[in-house]
Amino acid sequence: MPGEFGLIAKYFSRPTPATVLGPGDDCALIAPSPGKQLAVTTDMLVAGTHFLPDTDPARLGWKALAVNLSDLAAMGAKPRWVTLAGALPVPQGDLSPRPRSFQGVVDEAWIAKFAEGFFACAAEYGVDVIGGDTTKGPLNVCITAIGEIEPGQALRRDGAKAGDQIWVSGRPGLASLGLAQLQGRIELPEPWPRLCIAALEKPRPRVALGQALIGVANAAIDISDGLLADLGHICERSGCAAIVKLVQLPHLPKGESYNADLRRMALECQLSGGDDYELVFTAPFEQHLAIGQIAARLELPLWCIGEISAGTPGSVTVLDPDDKPVEFPRTGYDHFAQETA
Repeated sequence: MPGEFGLIAKYFSRPTPATVLGPGDDCALIAPSPGKQLAVTTDMLVAGTHFLPDTDPARLGWKALAVNLSDLAAMGAKPRWVTLAGALPVPQGDLSPRPRSFQGVVDEAWIAKFAEGFFACAAEYGVDVIGGDTTKGPLNVCITAIGEIEPGQALRRDGAKAGDQIWVSGRPGLASLGLAQLQGRIELPEPWPRLCIAALEKPRPRVALGQALIGVANAAIDISDGLLADLGHICERSGCAAIVKLVQLPHLPKGESYNADLRRMALECQLSGGDDYELVFTAPFEQHLAIGQIAARLELPLWCIGEISAGTPGSVTVLDPDDKPVEFPRTGYDHFAQETA
């Protein structure tokens, strides 16, 4: 069985056509396109915190990269390069096959499937994997992604203005509902289980949307920690407040067996569940038509869910159909303020 360097050579060394010098030396060498700024982000995924230990490794490989590309998407940057570092619970000198259920270790077949999913995502979004590191330890994956953008064009969190409309892409809440389904906390009506679990395990970073919003949106963020929490980050950085209207949110699963308690859970997943990697952004009313055209061109639903107001910086108010405020016990995910999932 291959050791550390044999493992890297076998599963994680691929051609890097957009790179001056790829894996194999002390550093990679990259050459940014003339006149471009670099956007850099790092995200870590830890077993038991960010994903269930028995998640399909191919989907985990995809997601590990996708969540980093989502940060680049939120800035409107074009993904170019990534590095991959990971700790693997591999017994010393033993990569022999093991049962499919996760027993605290991974085998070579698991690593091969993880690499398959990871490089599938890299190919889909046109990025070179230029290096990284491996070590033995509790299962976690840490990725640094690098993108390019024109100077002064990045979509930032501090550009929202009073009067802006608030928009969100896709259907926030699906990933959190998928997790609840897998954990047995909810039983979704068909066909939602498949859709929600796919949203959780194989998210689609909105790279094309981020780039299309340059010159259209005033501020943007991806909703990895929850719609209300991440919208609150925009408001805090922009010195403004937000109003979200429940009647304008995307539709959630419905059905006769879907009782009031489950509907409430679904709404909480939608507003504060996180792990969606959709984009929430603000834009002047004058851009409403342009945003509709972007949605049609990308075949991606975009929903106007409220507006930015001149209230207490960082505050987000949710209004019911009668325009009365609705309170929710939590607004999003915080690693240091609550139990991990």
